[in-house]
Amino acid sequence: MSTDSLPEGVQRVAQALQAAAHPHAPRWLEVAARTAQEAADALGVELGQIAKSVIFRRRADARAVLVVTSGDRRVDERKVAAQAGPVGRADAEFVKARTGFSIGGVSPLAHLEAPVVLIDRELFRFGEIWAAAGHPNAVFRLAPADLVRLTGNAPVLDVVPDELVPTAPTAVPVRPASPCVNICRMDAATGWCEGCRRTIDEIAAWSRLSAGEREAVWLRLPGRTRPARPA
Repeated sequence: MSTDSLPEGVQRVAQALQAAAHPHAPRWLEVAARTAQEAADALGVELGQIAKSVIFRRRADARAVLVVTSGDRRVDERKVAAQAGPVGRADAEFVKARTGFSIGGVSPLAHLEAPVVLIDRELFRFGEIWAAAGHPNAVFRLAPADLVRLTGNAPVLDVVPDELVPTAPTAVPVRPASPCVNICRMDAATGWCEGCRRTIDEIAAWSRLSAGEREAVWLRLPGRTRPARPA
């Protein structure tokens, strides 16, 4: 199916992904996937690899609050409220008006009105995840770190009920305290540390970041390669 023949919402997501230089365009499924389980079944992946978009309505200003959570997790509304202010569930009309998407196809990006975005740290159990692309039949592939980048560095947080959080997650790698074993020395050409490839802002904020936020930085570092020097 050509991009021009796709529904308007999918075209909007495709354009946003292209503008962000994301390598994976929306993929059209032969069957509608209105739930995380349906999407996982259609793609042949684990339920937790589906990044489902849950929309809340902030009580103070009726702004949309988007929580992107793992498909096998529920969202703790109290934890969302602690980050974004008191919220309530959003109905289909509110979701469509604020995002431009219908429930079952809400993408984590390309909304009509920019929402407050929170990312579930449980998504970082997986190297590859899938998100809706503006229609129940459309999805796109990404890594959890891509999700952070595509949503404007949205915070990675604990947003699920405590009883659902595994006490000893095995899929999250054990990392050293810092990517750099020595004092960071910045490369003027790239703006990164010569050793660990972090930016000055990432280095400055490192001690304040949550485990999930640090993991998002770790996953970005391998892609930062120094441009070849002219011969």
